[in-house]
Amino acid sequence: MRDDLRTLPKIELHCHLDGSLDPEFVRYTLEQQGESVPLPKLQELLQAPENCASLAEYLQRFQLPIRCMDTPQQVRRSAYTFLRSLKEDGVRYAEVRFSPALLENSSLTARQAVEEVLSGLDAARRESGVEYGVILCAMRHHTQEKNEEMFRLAREYLGQGVCGVDLAGDEAARPNGEFFPLFEQAYRLGLPYTIHAGECGSAQSVADALEMGARRIGHGIAMEKDPSLQKRCAQLRVGVEMCPVSNLQTKAVARLENYPIRKFLSNGVLVTINTDNRTVSGTSLTREYGLLAEQFAFTMEELKRLSRNAVECSFASEELKEQLLREL
Repeated sequence: MRDDLRTLPKIELHCHLDGSLDPEFVRYTLEQQGESVPLPKLQELLQAPENCASLAEYLQRFQLPIRCMDTPQQVRRSAYTFLRSLKEDGVRYAEVRFSPALLENSSLTARQAVEEVLSGLDAARRESGVEYGVILCAMRHHTQEKNEEMFRLAREYLGQGVCGVDLAGDEAARPNGEFFPLFEQAYRLGLPYTIHAGECGSAQSVADALEMGARRIGHGIAMEKDPSLQKRCAQLRVGVEMCPVSNLQTKAVARLENYPIRKFLSNGVLVTINTDNRTVSGTSLTREYGLLAEQFAFTMEELKRLSRNAVECSFASEELKEQLLREL
């Protein structure tokens, strides 16, 4: 069945670029910077350990990738190699997200970062046929002014490769309730948005994201405690971007057998399956779908339903959605 899962057309809606860099790209970039790191050590630096204790520890694995996105050329190459790699995973459309502000330095502005990512992705799209959209992330630890600046940048490129915005970072340290004014601006700018919520045990975080008008919820695990929230998501047709392997690593859920995907689906939630961070989590959509088939007896038709859900709640154009649904 694994070969069938690999060739199954898939849609990826929740994937961080800096958490999904090709290890060979990272090794090459480090060598260009005069640093040689053996592959086993590189894997240790890039990939979250199996006994990862929390989301905060998981996020430490992003330090090295960001070092390797230090120049316009590196940013462009990182985006190019990322999208090219998705073809062998059967991905037909991916929404990849990153924070331009995290990449700013003396040789790279946030605007340049956006343009280089779009350039790399477009070159890879022409070669691989994998379609894409870009989600720009506001960061919880950044100031309101910095995040508003990023949203204005997203508005400039909306429809030109950028398809929406997000709020990312340590949810436990800075909960969603602090960000209502920020998403009032996103709404005024006409930006589609998804919000990380419910990854750190707080159902209130999901409720706040819905109140802020999120069209999708990143992770959403904590609303397992609140069936009324699940039903509200279902009624609003708000997509929930579930990431099984990552959710286990960050301790959003203690054991795979407790994963609430069947519960969410039975309550009508528009569930999608994603990788979150392909390199940090050591995963792919083929692996994620395989876990669902092995642990929860998902049939091929049920897995295809998850891809159709992803098309429905994607930020793609209606024309592209119709094309993807024909392929699925």
